[in-house]
Amino acid sequence: MNHFSQLAKGFVGILLNVLFLLLGTAASSSPKPKALQIYFVDVEGGQATLFVTPAGESLLIDTGWPGYDGRDADRIVAAAKAAGVSKIDYVLITHFHMDHVGGAPQLAERIPIGTFIDHGENRESTDAPTVQVWDAYQKLLATGKYKHIVAKPGDELPIKGMHVRVVSADGAVIDRPLPGAGRDNPMCKDAEQYPADKTENKRSVGTLITFGKLRILDLGDLTKDKEMELMCPVNKVGNVDIYIVSHHGWEQSSSPQLVNGIDARVAIMDNGAKKGGTPSTWDTIKKSPHLEDLWQLHFSDEGGPAHNVPEEFIANPQGPDAGNYLKLTANSDGSFDLFNSRTQKSKHYPAH
Repeated sequence: MNHFSQLAKGFVGILLNVLFLLLGTAASSSPKPKALQIYFVDVEGGQATLFVTPAGESLLIDTGWPGYDGRDADRIVAAAKAAGVSKIDYVLITHFHMDHVGGAPQLAERIPIGTFIDHGENRESTDAPTVQVWDAYQKLLATGKYKHIVAKPGDELPIKGMHVRVVSADGAVIDRPLPGAGRDNPMCKDAEQYPADKTENKRSVGTLITFGKLRILDLGDLTKDKEMELMCPVNKVGNVDIYIVSHHGWEQSSSPQLVNGIDARVAIMDNGAKKGGTPSTWDTIKKSPHLEDLWQLHFSDEGGPAHNVPEEFIANPQGPDAGNYLKLTANSDGSFDLFNSRTQKSKHYPAH
């Protein structure tokens, strides 16, 4: 009896070992949670930022310039291909300036698009280039091939895999703080009174994008007068991890009230060699209390040696433009990596 009992015990032990081995193998081979991919496409001083969520949905914020034989549209399509998508589900047009909406018709010729999102009417009807690209965009919408959403402050956009909240649109901003925000902003005391902008810039559709614990702010070209409405006397947005620098780093945007209020870990500037990167604005961003790094799509000629980041943080240094991009890979725990396609190197930012 003892002999059979020992055999049975041994057999059970073997079974348990095999079971634990199988469970361990399954655990080690189970896929890691998928990441959010963000491509900062070089459109040479415009904007084109492509988000691809773990759910496989895509959001493109702005389409770059018209002309140039479809240069910007081709670069966006190349980014989409690299991200593994063959369609752009949503294209958000922050405002109707040439460097933001101008590339839409060329893009639509090259890749299927599901829905366009914008702030409604063009409010800069006396500026001929703006009217020209607005008319081309309206012609595109009039084909009836695309869904169309007019965004309002407070709206949640229907993009699967990340949360997108509209914080500004058509010259208005959210009327109450977002959850977790609402603290007094000490930078508002004795703040400069910024002049009222009269262009499409102040109409920009601004969004706060949340992926798990990670918070990303993109305000298009929103100007300082409107930033004050978001930030003073209380900060309606709260802190963010990633600040997509407004207005290509030009002086009309990125007030100290905004930059210090959101207190970003990393800022990414979609400037061109000869557009954006104003030294005073660059200084404001670099002096942000807890900024770890500023990344630039281009070396700024205006900034010169004193107002540009080290070369490893620049996708396109001085010289002929090569169309290099930056890519951010974000995890839901708040950690992320930034990849420079020129250097083929990444920097990791652990979760806070």
